[in-house]
Amino acid sequence: MERRHLRNEQVWLAVGSLMILATIAVAFALVFTRDVMIPFVLAIFITTVVAPFFDYQVVRLRFPRWVAVATTLLVVYALLSLLSLAFVAAFQAMVAVARDYGQQAGDLIEKVFDNLQSRHIQIDQAKIVAEIEDNVPLYVTQSAGVLMGMISHAVLVMIFVVFLLFGRDSHRRRVGIWADIERTFREYLVEMTIISTLTAILVGLVLWGLGLQMAWLFAFLVFILTYIPNVGGIVATLLPLPIAFAQFQNPWMIAAVVAIPAAIHMVIGNFVAPRLMAHGLELHPVSVLLSLAFWGLLWGVTGMFLAVPIMAMVRIVLAEFETTRPLAELLSGRLPGRGEVKTLAR
Repeated sequence: MERRHLRNEQVWLAVGSLMILATIAVAFALVFTRDVMIPFVLAIFITTVVAPFFDYQVVRLRFPRWVAVATTLLVVYALLSLLSLAFVAAFQAMVAVARDYGQQAGDLIEKVFDNLQSRHIQIDQAKIVAEIEDNVPLYVTQSAGVLMGMISHAVLVMIFVVFLLFGRDSHRRRVGIWADIERTFREYLVEMTIISTLTAILVGLVLWGLGLQMAWLFAFLVFILTYIPNVGGIVATLLPLPIAFAQFQNPWMIAAVVAIPAAIHMVIGNFVAPRLMAHGLELHPVSVLLSLAFWGLLWGVTGMFLAVPIMAMVRIVLAEFETTRPLAELLSGRLPGRGEVKTLAR
């Protein structure tokens, strides 16, 4: 009995070591091929979203395949064009206010340092303020550059979408793993879009009602960043803080700029989202955070947007096989029991 238990532990150790090595190898490959893989993954997601519209044209309307592809591409192009225009407008606004944003952040830090010096805490104020005023505009423009880089991949994404649509068999009913993946991603995208839109409208109305400058820009950033679970809402809530400190003298107004949007995020995240996302992705919050860190490290901001649906797909694939089912349970937050460990050891 002890020898069998020892063998199970050895098998677990060997499997775990191989999986770690495989993950490292795949990570290096994904980093090396990011310029191709990011557009390809985006094309897969876009194709998954528009597939019902394409299938309806081919099966029900009996359109020729090339006509259905052309019509679907026009819809995709129209949606991407609207999104690109919004990105360009936000990019121009961010670049226009980048220097002012850095100066306002520097003014905020100066006030903090004055408070610290009044308490006899000595800090090199001039150096830190200069670094903030120089680096904040750089970070803003770099972030906007990342968004513009995503737009520049649009041509390659469209090419991949064309080939994926031409290779799709609209008459074959999809079952099994791929059907679960398509359903999960469509539901996730629709539900997150509703949540992001609702959050952005409410936050935008609050910031506009408080008289905050660039309220529409911060609302747009809320809409985009809400697609990044957990982290995005925190970042979106804190972004208007330097503008609020520079614009308002009343500390209650400054607190309201952060507290009310934070309350909106908490209410929607804790009450609205769980009811709207009835099926859920069956991912534990720790799994979500680790996936955000992993894909953010590999693919940057784009990877953070794609992290959750990718991890949900990985969980679905792992759950389909008896050997890897304990890993899927682990991603869901359900630790595998002794029986499942023995199953894996076999």
